[in-house]
Amino acid sequence: MNSLTSIRKKLVGLLDSQIAILDGAMGTMIQAYDLQEKDYRGKQFSNWSMDLKGNNDLLSITQPKIIEAIHKEFLVAGANIIETNTFNSNAPSMADYDMADLVHDLNFSAAQIARKAVDNFKNKNPREIFVAGVLGPTNRTCSLSPDVEDPSFRNINFDQLVETFKVATSALLDGGADLIMVETIFDTLNAKAALFAIDIVAEERNVDIPIMISGTITDASGRTLSGQTTTAFWHSVRHAKPISIGLNCALGAAELRPFLQKLSQIADCYVSVHPNAGLPNQFGEYDQTPSEMATILKEFGEEGLYNIVGGCCGTTAEHIEVIKSLVKDFTPRAIPASPKSMLLSGLEPLEIKEDNLFINIGERTNVTGSAIFRKLIEASDYEGAVQVARQQVENGAQIIDINMDEGMLDSISAMIKFLNLIAGEPDISRVPFMVDSSKWEILEAGLKCIQGKAVVNSISMKEGERKFVEQAALVKRYGAAVVVMAFDEQGQAETLKRKIEICKRAYTILTEKVGLDPLDIIFDPNIFAVATGIKEHNEYGLSFIQACAEIKKTCPGASLSGGLSNVSFSFRGNNIIREAMHSVFLYHAIKNGLTMAIVNAGQLAIYDDLPAELREAVEDVILNRREDATERLLDLAPKFASDNSSSISSITQDWRSLNINGRLNHSLISGIDTFVIEDVEEARLSAKKPLDVIEGPLMDGMNKVGDLFGAGKMFLPQVIKSARVMKKAVAYLVPFIEEEKGGGEMQSNGKMVIATVKGDVHDIGKNIVGVVLQCNNFEVIDLGVMVPTAKILDVAEKEKCDLIGLSGLITPSLDEMVGVAKEMERRKLSIPLLIGGATTSPAHTSVKIEPSYSGTVVYVKDASRAVGVAKRLVSEHDVYAKELSIAHANKREAYASRAQSPLRSFQDAQSRKPSLDMSLKPAAPLKLGITELNPSLEELHEFIDWMPYFNAWEFSGRFPDILSDPIKGPEARKLWDDTQAILKRLMNEKWLHPKGVIGLFPARSIGDSIAVLKADGSNEELLLHCLRQQKSREELDSNSLADFIDDQDDYIGAFAVTAGHGIDEYIKGFEADHDDYNSIILKALADRFAEAFAEWAHKKVRCELWGYSSEEDLNNDELIKEKYQGIRPAPGYPSCPDHRLKLNIWELLSVEKTIDLTLTESLAMWPTASVSGLYFAHPQSSYFQLGRIDKDQVEEYSKARDESMDENEIWLAPVLGY
Repeated sequence: MNSLTSIRKKLVGLLDSQIAILDGAMGTMIQAYDLQEKDYRGKQFSNWSMDLKGNNDLLSITQPKIIEAIHKEFLVAGANIIETNTFNSNAPSMADYDMADLVHDLNFSAAQIARKAVDNFKNKNPREIFVAGVLGPTNRTCSLSPDVEDPSFRNINFDQLVETFKVATSALLDGGADLIMVETIFDTLNAKAALFAIDIVAEERNVDIPIMISGTITDASGRTLSGQTTTAFWHSVRHAKPISIGLNCALGAAELRPFLQKLSQIADCYVSVHPNAGLPNQFGEYDQTPSEMATILKEFGEEGLYNIVGGCCGTTAEHIEVIKSLVKDFTPRAIPASPKSMLLSGLEPLEIKEDNLFINIGERTNVTGSAIFRKLIEASDYEGAVQVARQQVENGAQIIDINMDEGMLDSISAMIKFLNLIAGEPDISRVPFMVDSSKWEILEAGLKCIQGKAVVNSISMKEGERKFVEQAALVKRYGAAVVVMAFDEQGQAETLKRKIEICKRAYTILTEKVGLDPLDIIFDPNIFAVATGIKEHNEYGLSFIQACAEIKKTCPGASLSGGLSNVSFSFRGNNIIREAMHSVFLYHAIKNGLTMAIVNAGQLAIYDDLPAELREAVEDVILNRREDATERLLDLAPKFASDNSSSISSITQDWRSLNINGRLNHSLISGIDTFVIEDVEEARLSAKKPLDVIEGPLMDGMNKVGDLFGAGKMFLPQVIKSARVMKKAVAYLVPFIEEEKGGGEMQSNGKMVIATVKGDVHDIGKNIVGVVLQCNNFEVIDLGVMVPTAKILDVAEKEKCDLIGLSGLITPSLDEMVGVAKEMERRKLSIPLLIGGATTSPAHTSVKIEPSYSGTVVYVKDASRAVGVAKRLVSEHDVYAKELSIAHANKREAYASRAQSPLRSFQDAQSRKPSLDMSLKPAAPLKLGITELNPSLEELHEFIDWMPYFNAWEFSGRFPDILSDPIKGPEARKLWDDTQAILKRLMNEKWLHPKGVIGLFPARSIGDSIAVLKADGSNEELLLHCLRQQKSREELDSNSLADFIDDQDDYIGAFAVTAGHGIDEYIKGFEADHDDYNSIILKALADRFAEAFAEWAHKKVRCELWGYSSEEDLNNDELIKEKYQGIRPAPGYPSCPDHRLKLNIWELLSVEKTIDLTLTESLAMWPTASVSGLYFAHPQSSYFQLGRIDKDQVEEYSKARDESMDENEIWLAPVLGY
């Protein structure tokens, strides 16, 4: 091999002697250069058809000096490993820029730059430094479907990934990379394709390529995005024999600790870690300072958790420098001994040790062995076929065998589709898969679909040694274990001697010629049918059992398996006899070393439970103890004849047959309310008093729900369902408690009053928090929406509440919360105050609210955090209050000392307004004036954007991907099904009555205002006052909405739409039935219809009423991505943060009179499910974020509005930069 072999030796020498330092975040460093579109384009791509800003990898071609300078900064900081700027340099990612053909050039250029930087630095600073060529994860997932309608669909396949990674790997090596790093792995199948490609390149070039592998744990569940645990991930990629395995991105250092500890314990190679600089703040930025991050990584080093350390998102050269200074003297982590176990994985790991109990391989997902499964596949009933797999796992299968070998099937397509489907079923895919076929092309197709470490069943030497070696080498490259049949050129081994001979020969070839790990070899010495009436067959059972012991001795490390049902084939139709034969056979074979077998996991009898007469007869047959054994068993068989059912197998107890506490527990955890009233009544009759039922089994169940939710094992919709069950149970018991004198009072964890503050009508998030707290035994008094300060505090004092919770969504609510805090201080209260809602933030809570109140104030991001916060405030208030006080002080200090770019003067900003080509402005609208809209729900339905709906339920991620998420997918799909059920009723029964009004008006810009000609015939103009950006970055325009309107002969639109009319009646109905779950679903659906209404109306304006895009033909995904011409900014949002613009819209459109949509004093819309805004049609109009503005603009704005500075500073508080 070439010089890469010496590189491995140098790298090993470095890692054995010290902690190696990896560099930091290339993207973060690039951001500091504030590059614009023209910088990304350079000369080479000045006429490229697409926007290129943000394509950081392209800078290796267009701005090589910047990339080299960043490498140099990391080198000066002390890095030993420099990563190439190639995170997205692959075909799928570059296709977004129409640059898929540039994969080679991008990787080659990036590697050259890194090589040059390292070589120049080493000339003056001799130390070991290596260039790591980075293969990023791509922007697609090979394990998950992006199509909610087709979970088996993939928008990329294994072969496509291999091809682009081969090109990238070759280019990186040619450009000067010393090693390859497969980084930020969120889908292990993508990573396996990269490892596959690297191995091909290594073989083609006859070189040894050192590999670093680094995965990404996406959240506190400890799993990758595609659902694997840390250990399962390691099992899946270990075959590549990487020089290091590690974790990076997604989490901060502190959050990575438990997963890094696990990896450090199990990995028999070096371990790396390069986390983010903490978790992102509300602006998506990383706040953890170099010293804070380095201190945490220092603790990891003291524990001996890693050999390589660096940084990911948010880390700079300063971070790397401080990290190096703190860890440079640590002793590197010692590599543990390699395990003597077979390591397999699905979403979860399976370690098969020598002393393991027997491993069950589920046999029913096999078209040759299960008529039921075959018929399902032939009928394309894949839903039913998936259920068969699920039953196998539920019945105890630790691996499931999948076989599609049927002459009338397209077996390859069936294998791929089925594997893709069950990959999206976490309760199935948690176990490893065994792909089973007599045809190599089917086996290989299956391997390309499996992210875990699978088992191939099977290969053999029946076609000769050359073919056997080729297939085994590919099995190794795919990272699978393999079943090897005792089958050679002469045929299947039937005798003990032949079984041992073939297995010994295969073992030698696999371990010495192919280099396969002995622990990944599983021999199948052939289980054949006994009791067939043919004398030669009588030895088949015994010879297999004896062969197990001999093969274990002569082939160390190998495992043993077999197809169990073959042994009883002669008695098909008599399940009891077959189960007895299986039980006896396994009993003796396992004692002789049988590791696993393909079995029907739901039909295994217990050896000791067999009737003595039957067991003895079966044992005579299996062990060939009597010449008349077959005849004796045949004579006995009619006694145990059955109608295809089994009296031996234990019958799983239905949950309805559990005791009363067990049934209530099950109902609460499962969210099933069907039987709750009758079960509660039974529990009441057996209890001393009704309250005991609540404080006993009901609270036990809810405590488990709380624990599961806190541990991330239940999701929000499940918790809401559990609360529904609990509320119905309690409501049933309340009259009995009230009737009974001395019935006592229910003990709770604490009492809390919650409310949406005055002027704000949004309550979905508040309601969810209230339900979750109730699930955790808090008494919650929900005062609803638009609640005045006095009422909140009066109730809190009267009810002796332990906590007060405030919620708000619109920006004026922030000031209202400050007012509540000040009034609490005036009243000398000491009740802890919890702050939450979409517009709230940790910074605002610490800077604006907490200083106004001497009591405890805490920001609560979402429902999942509310319980932990509430419990600590009640149970350990003083300790927690001290922690919070320090945290608030730190946030205020950080806020005060934050490095803010200076603002342009308002005069300068006005001179830097963007230059729009007004010759492009659309012609006059086809229909000027006011138009009322009353679309049907069916018309609006197709315009719904579902992603915000799932976000409201605290399911992070994109729709429809969330439905196939390995962890969240099952519960997300249940929520989806429940939502569709309510949606069907809502639409069929017309629960909502959408109403809207839009107007198109002549308009002209006057400075930073827009004059709009009213439609009432008065010839009067209404001024819309707009704000202008004052950001000071060079070459950055200062935008204002007024810029998108010409100073003469132009037009503007306005709209207000609501889907909230009619909802209240049904909300009350659900709440009366204690059904928060469906109540929240309905409110969230109304919000979605309102947004869909806004989308539908805008399209109607573009295509019909204004008509400037009459040929538009965009699908809903394209509408969501705003591919159309024009914008519709809404008051209160980044382009126009002043909510008072709604007053202008209401005046122009007579909104309240026309569609009964009103404004609160804080200018929130009522009904809540409503949207309003303006229409701008110029093709160059675009959304922008106003950002901070300075006092000089506020002064001019106040003069233009003829109002005081104080009045405007109140409404503009969130954007004030002074």
